[in-house]
Amino acid sequence: MNPDPISSTHSVVPTDDHRPESWSTSLSRAVRCPDTLIEALGLPDELRESAGKAARLFPLLVTRSFLDRMEYGNPEDPLLKQILPIGAELRDVEGFVTDAVDDSAARKAPGLLQKYRGRALLIATGTCAVNCRYCFRRSYPYGEEPRRLDDWNAAIEYLADDSAITEIILSGGDPLMLTDQRLDELIGRLESIPHLERLRIHSRLPIVLPNRLTDRLVQRLRNSRLTPIMVVHANHPNEIVGDCEIALRKLVRDGITTLNQAVLLRGINDSADVLTELSRRLINVGVMPYYLNQLDRVTGTTHFEVSDEVAIQIIREMRARLPGYGVPQLTREHAGAASKTPVY
Repeated sequence: MNPDPISSTHSVVPTDDHRPESWSTSLSRAVRCPDTLIEALGLPDELRESAGKAARLFPLLVTRSFLDRMEYGNPEDPLLKQILPIGAELRDVEGFVTDAVDDSAARKAPGLLQKYRGRALLIATGTCAVNCRYCFRRSYPYGEEPRRLDDWNAAIEYLADDSAITEIILSGGDPLMLTDQRLDELIGRLESIPHLERLRIHSRLPIVLPNRLTDRLVQRLRNSRLTPIMVVHANHPNEIVGDCEIALRKLVRDGITTLNQAVLLRGINDSADVLTELSRRLINVGVMPYYLNQLDRVTGTTHFEVSDEVAIQIIREMRARLPGYGVPQLTREHAGAASKTPVY
């Protein structure tokens, strides 16, 4: 663990008045400068130049909670490699494009995407609490999407007019970057559409900013007319520790169905040992492994790609070690397809 003084300000440590730190305060202390990150973790100075160049294209952002789970002085730490800008991101490689999953073609109204029958997705916000370097929406035009509640009118009308849509997905960015009040208002508008049955929230915050799971938020989801499903995003077992583990247990014990989707990433989790341990830790806190996604081929992410042959062998080994419910589906998203495509 990181021995730097940064660890003394971990988000679960009470403030001077003995109250837990609010998630907004924790977020305000996130690291946004590559030099700060390198100094805090005692990383080699030679990383500075490439990190600075890559961060100008896609900014660095990482919470202190996630940073505290990284090994001090280790440039190969699997959590660090998910968020550290590096020179490989600057390479222009054929087949890697800015909109690998063709989000632009799925846009039905401002902030609303529909790719698959029976469900649609709202880009609730363009902001996140951590910028994952493999992000498939790292070039998404978030500035064109709704910001005020009234800006959602066209999307709400589209959903209300299509009775075949029974599930709405809140995504982004990260929808839990909205305040409890803003989420309450948006969910309320969705609840007013009679044929909607389920509310699915895709969020990295329960992993990287666990104190975002406020009592008010969890109660709002639990009391919704819509059946809530939380899909979190963890890629490595070292993420499911400490305040993250506590937050996930709380979410599950409060009755919220919780699933995990991971991305298969070269040099981070491309082994059966790592992914088996990730599944075990998830299962032990009540979170079900859901998807193991093959990388979306977005510009700047080529160094993360794992071949299908390696991916399939990993899944075979996981099936031999885990109960069936502990093995995620290995999938890939093909632009224009009717669903995620199983790889194996």
